[in-house]
Order: sequence, then structure tokens, then C-alpha cells
Amino acid sequence: MKWDILYLIIGAVAGVLIRYQITGDSLFFGSVPVSVLIVNISGSFILGLSSTAVSSFGLDQRYTLLIGIGFCGTLTTMSTFALETVNLLSVGKLLVAFADIVLNVGASLLAIVAGRAIILALTGIV
Repeated sequence: MKWDILYLIIGAVAGVLIRYQITGDSLFFGSVPVSVLIVNISGSFILGLSSTAVSSFGLDQRYTLLIGIGFCGTLTTMSTFALETVNLLSVGKLLVAFADIVLNVGASLLAIVAGRAIILALTGIV
């Protein structure tokens, strides 16, 4: 228990460094901001993989601290997604804001499902 914080710190530092590299330069696909979309989808996929692997393989719960809370917690970003969406709405880009919402939420949910499905298929549970 006393070393759990170390797992959080290691995961968090790795996640924030990768997030900084990806979101440091704002990437757009047309008017849709995709930097945050990339980290949210990839983080959701990794979280789906890791959470299912921990439960399916009976792994140490510290992997959840390292990957799920530390790494994915600092890699993904709901607040920046919300800010980008509000910024799009404030300049009247309603369709782009709607697309941003659908892509971030929908693709992140699909990424979790995909990550879980891969682990479950590997374990033969599915």
C-alpha cells in the first residue's frame, strides 16, 4: 500500500508526457480538433485492454493504479474536450461541435469495447 503512490506517479508521468507530445501541436481535420480526440480514443482503448486484462488474468491491482488511473488518467482529457467544444459553439460552429461530441464520446466508448473484446478473445471468454 505504501508503494502504491509510486505506481500512480510512474503511470501519470508517462501519460502526461505522451499527451503533451500529441496535443502540443493542435491538429485539426477540417475544423474538428483531433489532438484531444486521439488521446481520448487511445486512452480509452488502453483502459479497456488493461482493466479487462487485470480482471481476466487476475493481475495485481497495482496495474490498475499504473495504467488505468496513472497513465490513462493523465493521457485522456475531458476538460480540454469540453473547452474545445464550447469554443466551437461560441463561434457558431454548431455542426463541428456536434461532430466533436459524437466523435469523442462515441469513439471513446467504442475503443473501450474494442480493448475489452481483444482481451476477452485472447482469454477465450468470448
